[in-house]
Amino acid sequence: MKKLSLFTALLIFSASAAASSIDALKAFVADTQTARATFTQTVLDKNGHARQQSSGTMAFARPGKFRWVYEKPYEQIIVGDGKRIWLYDADLQQVTIKKLGQALGSSPAALLAGSKDIGRFYTITDAGSRDGLEWLDARPRDKESAFENVRMGFSKNTLVAMEIKDNFGQTTVLKFAGLERNPALPASDFHFTPPQGVDVISDGK
Repeated sequence: MKKLSLFTALLIFSASAAASSIDALKAFVADTQTARATFTQTVLDKNGHARQQSSGTMAFARPGKFRWVYEKPYEQIIVGDGKRIWLYDADLQQVTIKKLGQALGSSPAALLAGSKDIGRFYTITDAGSRDGLEWLDARPRDKESAFENVRMGFSKNTLVAMEIKDNFGQTTVLKFAGLERNPALPASDFHFTPPQGVDVISDGK
């Protein structure tokens, strides 16, 4: 089954390295207005078995604009234009449009593309060091969120990995490569026009 995951996550701090890792998170949020990278995504079931693997590219521009392109094994595009989210599934020949609104705040996407006021939407705690990265755990304050928690792993001030656990026990693991901070991104990256002939479904809001 296909799984659309919008990203993201946070850092961590141990007793000995609390300041440096929290500072890394703050620096990433405060100093990264735009970014782009390639990614690999693995969806694990509640027993930790890989259910799906995919790869593609991502870019974001604060606030509220992002573009995720899944290239393999299937083509899907997710675009946030600041007001709406466009989800295009090439296999289904279908575009779904949703209002961005407050929903962005409590979604993992907000950790990358949302406002800088992360503490308003997430409770952030220490998650320790693992695999050479510093991690933190972010739990949405919104009790109706579809996600239980999000973890983000940093190397120095660079985002390397994210782990998103949903309310069904599945975990989406994202690993980033070649992350470029504050590149000049064309406005067209954050606009989407449905291809001719596809079904368009809107939430009507």
